[in-house]
Parts: sequence; structure tokens; C-alpha cells
Amino acid sequence: MWGVARASSGAVVLRIEDHDRQRCRPEFEATLLDDLDVAGFTADEPDADAFRTGPSPFRQSDSVEAYEAAAEQLASMGVVYGCDCSRATFSRWESAHGVAWTGPGCPGGCSGRDLGRAATGQTWRVALGEGEVPWEDLAIGPQSGQPATGGDLPIRDRHGNWTYALCVVVDDLRHGIDLVIRGEDLVDSTPSQIRLARLLGRHAPPLFLHHPLIREPNGSKMSKAAGSVSVRALLAKGEAPGDLVDRAATAIGAQSLAAVARSGGS
Repeated sequence: MWGVARASSGAVVLRIEDHDRQRCRPEFEATLLDDLDVAGFTADEPDADAFRTGPSPFRQSDSVEAYEAAAEQLASMGVVYGCDCSRATFSRWESAHGVAWTGPGCPGGCSGRDLGRAATGQTWRVALGEGEVPWEDLAIGPQSGQPATGGDLPIRDRHGNWTYALCVVVDDLRHGIDLVIRGEDLVDSTPSQIRLARLLGRHAPPLFLHHPLIREPNGSKMSKAAGSVSVRALLAKGEAPGDLVDRAATAIGAQSLAAVARSGGS
């Protein structure tokens, strides 16, 4: 990310995405900030110490009002509805029909049931409609996709958490992000996020760069949930920070990605 930003004369914004109150912990944030410091990564905005000293507009748990305002803006357009479908509801529909739910809506037809918007116990979804959504990806070329391939986009979960999809769209708008660099596992999320941003007033989407993932020897994605070794553990074994950065950069082809960014994707 840092190399691509520098190659494209951009700045790096550090954001703490702790929208899930059940899973996120202050100690996780502290470890993340410490690892960035050890690896020598310094964001242009804000400084890591800004997170250590108090609330920040770049920490999602400190920005609830921004997400509430966005949800109210969407609700005023008549596109937000409460949904009592769970994962089990989608699974039952798939078992009954032999294929997964596709397209807008949800298996329970909740948009037409007038369930209201309870604070907890139901998902809030936004109806994004149909039609292809195009975007420019600096790594994989021009792309397009449907905004609701697996149902209308959730913007608030059953526990009352604002979702990643809503938070990052709102944050990209308020932080002035014009280049999004992230893993290729999020390519399919892009059409819905672009359509959501358009509803919230962003007429031109940012550029995207979806890079390859760092994988285990068996080809699976490295993941904390799957027990993948952490940066902290490698450092404790005596790995040099610079070597770790070089290995990660090589794994995702950072040098070639930076070259693409310098050329503007051409």
C-alpha cells in the first residue's frame, strides 16, 4: 500500500475498522499499531499515536454519528428496510431450490413486509437495485458487476453493528479517499459499495487496486481465524522487520503494482 501510494503521488490514511463491537478489542488495536511501528510503516494521516491518546475520526467506533446520519439519509430515500432473514433462512432457501439466493431482495421478502427498523434483532438492508456497475481496477483492469448478487446489502447487523460495507463507504467519502488498495477477496464487494456511495452523493467512484493475497503453502488464504502465524510471532522468532516487509511485498507483486500505479493503470 505504501509503495503504491508513493508511486501515484498519494498519501496513506490509517483507519481503525472496529465497527464490530462483539469481536474488536482495545488490545487488538494496540497490537496492530505496535506492529506497524516495528515494521516502520508511518501513515501520512493520522499519526499512530493519535489513536493511543483518545478518540479519532479515523476510528470507526468513534464515528457512530456519521454512520447514523448516512443511514437516515438512505432511509429518507425509501431504500432501507428491516429484515428478519438469518443465514439459516438463506440456507433453507438454497436447500429448497437447489441454488443459492441471487439478485436483490431476500428470501423472506422483507422489503414488502413493513417490519420497521428495530435497534437489534434484525438486519437493516438497503435496496440498491439492478444493472451493471462498472469500475476501473488498476491491477486487474476494467471491471463490472451487479450490486446485489446475494441479496440486498446489509448496512446494520442483527446485533446493532454498522457493517463494513456501510462504514468504509462513508469513511472513504468523509476522508477524501480516491484510491482504494485492498485484497482480491473483496472484488465482489465493489459494485455494491460503488452503488451505495452514489446514493450517498459520490458521483465518481474512487479508483481501486485489488492485489493478490498472501497465502499458505497449500494455497489457502492466510487468516488469524485459521491459525496463521502472526507478524508478532515471526518477530519474536528473530525475523527482521525489513525481511518480513520484503517477503510480503514479493508475495503480492508490490513492485509491479507500484509500476501500474505510476502509469495510472494504462
